[in-house]
Amino acid sequence: MDKFDGALLVVDDSEMNRDMLTRRLVRRGYTVVAAENGRQALDMIAVQAFDLIVLDIMMPGLSGLEVLESLRQRYAPSELPVIMATAKDQSEDIVSALKLGANDYVTKPLDFPVVLARVQTQLSLKRAMQEIQTLAGQLEQRNRFIREIFGQYMSDEIVANLLASPNALELGGARRKVTLLYSDLRGFTAMSERLGPEDVVSLLNRYLGVMIDITQQYRGTIEAFTADAIYVVFGVPVAEADDTERAVACAMAMQLAMIPLNESLIEDGLPAVEMGIGIHTGEAVVGNFGSERRKKYGVIGSHANLAGRIESYTVGGQVLISEETYREIASLAHVGDPIELAAKGVATPVTVYDINGLGGPYNLFLPVSEERLRTLDEAIPLQYTVLIGKHITNVIHEGRLVKLSAQMAEVYADAPVASMDDVRMELTTLQGGGAWPAMSTAR
Repeated sequence: MDKFDGALLVVDDSEMNRDMLTRRLVRRGYTVVAAENGRQALDMIAVQAFDLIVLDIMMPGLSGLEVLESLRQRYAPSELPVIMATAKDQSEDIVSALKLGANDYVTKPLDFPVVLARVQTQLSLKRAMQEIQTLAGQLEQRNRFIREIFGQYMSDEIVANLLASPNALELGGARRKVTLLYSDLRGFTAMSERLGPEDVVSLLNRYLGVMIDITQQYRGTIEAFTADAIYVVFGVPVAEADDTERAVACAMAMQLAMIPLNESLIEDGLPAVEMGIGIHTGEAVVGNFGSERRKKYGVIGSHANLAGRIESYTVGGQVLISEETYREIASLAHVGDPIELAAKGVATPVTVYDINGLGGPYNLFLPVSEERLRTLDEAIPLQYTVLIGKHITNVIHEGRLVKLSAQMAEVYADAPVASMDDVRMELTTLQGGGAWPAMSTAR
């Protein structure tokens, strides 16, 4: 004979029925307590936990249906199964009991093998439901952990899509059309050498905190950030029709956010910072790369690198977008004339646009600089060299600084300099003699 376990309550006003059913259940290994009426049963349930109740419908005082109604106000059918016992000809009672939340019923006179089978079935269902609830709790805990981790890099909507489609996290890559945004602070290396390490960390954390919030607002996925550089991808892991628009809108919002950020930095005795942004749209391989033990979600390919190449040509406060990106947003974009760049690692010239506004639903426009160049009373001689990549050429040219403002300068150069060339200048003399420190200029 199979043995089972569980704490059962038998409720019946007939002593003979209580005793017979109790003995049968005890023989099967159950722990059984008996109650002779509904009130006594409710009192027992208030102080003792039971796994299942066998409840007679017809009892003096509180009927079985009234007891059941009271129980269902506190316990769901999956928490406390109830099997009702009723006469064979009382079909209305059976219907009422099921409507009130009874799990099952048996008819009198009791067929004990049937009663035992139904008790076993309900207890098995209860245990299965408890296991499901435990697994659901563990799953929710895991999902909460995933939301917390992925939420640091992706928007809530993207995380929700990942949780709904876990296959998206499998190792491997797929070719996808994406829009890539690369941002970087101007002169960060030189600035970090002047500041103490605590100030550098404080400035970076405040800068990154603002920028990361904006990328999530525009549903971008942060692929990486290293010190002052942020690499954001739009179109992964979930592609949307407005990916490119949101990428450019994100860039505009990032530049606009630099204004209040710099105000707060200056108030706290930290230097203001400037950021350049490059954006490109194209196909890349997207997915998880690495091994089963350690993997990284990323974007690879020549198009993936081009946003960074474009960004390297920006000045502070500027957003440059590739021609491919421009074509996607042309109806909304406010741009200058096209510019051709000789980007490193790219065989053909790259056409970019200096974008200063995005209309339509975004309505984001960069402030127009009102800075005016002041003509110097006396031109300042200088020497300059053109940088190829990060390398300074050996050819030194002469020039004169004739106009100046806080962020711009006008120089007469003895040898031509191509648009977007990087130039390193050294002011050679001051009034009264002496040398100016070497400095790098923006284009």
